[in-house]
Amino acid sequence: MDPTPLALVALTLGVLLGGGVATLVLIALRARDRARVAASLELPDGTRAVLFGMDEVAVVVDGSLRIVAASPPAELFGMQEESTLPGDELRELVRETRRAEHPETATMRLRRGVELRLVSARASAITPRLTLVVVRDITEHERVEEMRRDFVSNTSHELKTPVGAVTLLAEAIDSAADDPDQVRHFATRLSAEAARLGQLTSRIMSLSRLQSADDLTELRNVSVDEVVAAAIESQSIAADAAGISIVRGGARGAHVRGDVQVLTEAIGNLVANAVAYSPSGSPVGVGVRADDGVVEIAVTDRGIGIPENEQERVFERFYRADQARSRRTGGTGLGLSIVKHAVQRHGGEVELWSRPGRGSTFTVRLPAIEAPDLNGMKTKRRKKKAKKTKKEARAVARAEGEPT
Repeated sequence: MDPTPLALVALTLGVLLGGGVATLVLIALRARDRARVAASLELPDGTRAVLFGMDEVAVVVDGSLRIVAASPPAELFGMQEESTLPGDELRELVRETRRAEHPETATMRLRRGVELRLVSARASAITPRLTLVVVRDITEHERVEEMRRDFVSNTSHELKTPVGAVTLLAEAIDSAADDPDQVRHFATRLSAEAARLGQLTSRIMSLSRLQSADDLTELRNVSVDEVVAAAIESQSIAADAAGISIVRGGARGAHVRGDVQVLTEAIGNLVANAVAYSPSGSPVGVGVRADDGVVEIAVTDRGIGIPENEQERVFERFYRADQARSRRTGGTGLGLSIVKHAVQRHGGEVELWSRPGRGSTFTVRLPAIEAPDLNGMKTKRRKKKAKKTKKEARAVARAEGEPT
């Protein structure tokens, strides 16, 4: 028998068997490699690049809660590579994620520098040994939401008082229909409550406009003298009734860029507060200073003053340092909040100095601008008026058939 065919058959069987064994070995090696990768602390491909491009705080931690990779913002919360994940609550969140074997989310407070911040943290396993933790700072969001709730609550409360008074006074007028003196008395009080309600509504709308995202639209070169004079004039009746003199001093001729109505209301609110909280016979000063590109408008009184622990809160909506006096004077609790937002919308700031029993000084600082060329403006107006006069004269002449 020829041995050649047998050799070929044997060789073919050997190749087939050898290939099968080789395939099985290769599969086993790949499974082993996958198991090693899963059990190792090696980051999946591209993880560092993704973390580097994130604006949020994000870190990857190993089984011992050691940070193996971190996004740049994570450093603000003290999370650097090779350091231990900070915060007991955050570490417990990672442990819970591993036990539950699915992502977990929790709200907690974490320290950023010396400040505690409210954050929302989410932990997700990316390998059996590595966990991704993403932290989102929600402090400002929570603060805005709290302010919104307070605003709605306070507004409802403040509106309820004059609305209730109007209702009761209307009923009193109806009951006293046969008594003219009583009717006049209740009608006077009704008008006062209606005015208070109108003032409160107007101030709420003003504050809402100032807090909106829209820019101020009525911007022009504004004379500070014009603003101060209008603000003082708006409070002159109240000041005379209280026996208080308003004294204007300081620099003249300063100008700023802004909305004259908004600025006048802001300074008027400061003067109104000074008048309301000053004892009868005392002066209220309004001073202006222009220096180094800044215009300062200071309103000073010799009133009751504001305790130091309340000075940060006086610019909050509806906050009153003296509840009883504010009620008597008909204050809405929105004046200083309007001042703050009005000044900020003009790129400025407002500061307070106060001592109980010695009085208060509110100082508004605004960016100054060069005073406009008034002579040039007057010349332009004269030329424009003369041109208009000539044009009207020609029109009359044509109408009468005279040569122009």
